[in-house]
Amino acid sequence: MGLVDFLHKIEPDKKKSPFLHTLFDGFFTFAYAPNTVTKDGVHIRDGMDLKRLMIHVVLAMQLCYLFGSYNIGHQHYSAIGLYESFLSGFHLKLFYGLVKILPIFIVSNVVGLGIEFYYAARKGHAIEEGFLVSGALIPLIMPPDIPMWILAMSVAFAVIIGKEAFGGTGMNILNIALLARVFVFFAYPTYISGDEVWIAGIEKVDASYIASENGWIFGIFDWIFSSFGWETFGAGGQAVVDGYTGATPLSLASKGGWENVLTVYTPSQMWWGAIPGSIGEMPKLFIIFGALFLVMTKIASWRVMVSMCIGAVVTAMLMNVLGTTPFMEVPWYYQFYMGSFFFAMAFMATDPVTAASTQKGKWIYGFLIGMIGMIIRVLNPAYPEGWMLAILFMNVFAPLIDYYVLEANISRRAKRVKSTIGVATENVLTESQSVH
Repeated sequence: MGLVDFLHKIEPDKKKSPFLHTLFDGFFTFAYAPNTVTKDGVHIRDGMDLKRLMIHVVLAMQLCYLFGSYNIGHQHYSAIGLYESFLSGFHLKLFYGLVKILPIFIVSNVVGLGIEFYYAARKGHAIEEGFLVSGALIPLIMPPDIPMWILAMSVAFAVIIGKEAFGGTGMNILNIALLARVFVFFAYPTYISGDEVWIAGIEKVDASYIASENGWIFGIFDWIFSSFGWETFGAGGQAVVDGYTGATPLSLASKGGWENVLTVYTPSQMWWGAIPGSIGEMPKLFIIFGALFLVMTKIASWRVMVSMCIGAVVTAMLMNVLGTTPFMEVPWYYQFYMGSFFFAMAFMATDPVTAASTQKGKWIYGFLIGMIGMIIRVLNPAYPEGWMLAILFMNVFAPLIDYYVLEANISRRAKRVKSTIGVATENVLTESQSVH
């Protein structure tokens, strides 16, 4: 208790220094669970407040962060023809990926949390915890070479327009992480779409590609690696690449179907996630582990996950039957090997703020995301992936789904009550007649 008492002594005055008090309160409640509960005796107290709930979601993403960091380096070296075996050059790939992902993580959180702190101080209330999850999700859904200024603009847009304009955490109608991504997609499409944005550290110069590993940070790592006798990034850190493929399986499927995908990638590569794509959306097995963790801790709704799978499977099967394009003929089960379906299912569609809240509504909400997302993925030649747009679209309709579910429940119960009253009245009249 000595540390807690000390922290209370240095707590800034809320009226004199609102911003400093907001910062203090945010870090204090992050470290300690609240010791106040409702006093009417109806609540059960435990250590799970909103911050700790959000931290559980962040923990579920950590395998995606680890694999995503390594895969950045693996894709970079594979593109230039070095260390093409997945585990070769392990330390170089891992640290190359960390150098790429850390700035993205830092900028996302500094910008997002900075805006959260500012609005909390202006409103005179505690820091809202919602951005803990958004700040962890945004780096995972971005390309590894996204310019930091574009990332900062997208985060600021998502937090200010998507959340604070609606009242803050718990009031937003759209998923904040997806709103940041959709901002980049529509404002700066060349930085988040196409076949050349998913491989880090390769720049097109005239007719050639330059693979770069320049920078003081690589020099520091070289000094460390050489002291252990390991391979280094190398002096100069540049290589000329005649050509490389950064095409994702979805891009290949949209142009030539499943056979076209297999000319570049194996099903094993796609399942494990050793393919180009957004930083954390590729490792299917690790994402499933995260999804199971969220379900077991009762943080995410399994109904949304299952119904989204059903919607995607049913739609993909119908497309297999129709089969008018090569992409439509891709076997329905291989649709799950490509793209970001599992990531969208586990971490995006289950957002409790923007998803449907009624039990029946969750089934409808998830099914429609699976159906609409698959339609966009296969039938839209300009955008061979559909989960981002499908989830944002259904975010808008989630309140309407809940409204009609509740209205149906009210109507059904009203009919049940009316029927019960009618039977009771009839029984009373029958008894009265028998007495007379």
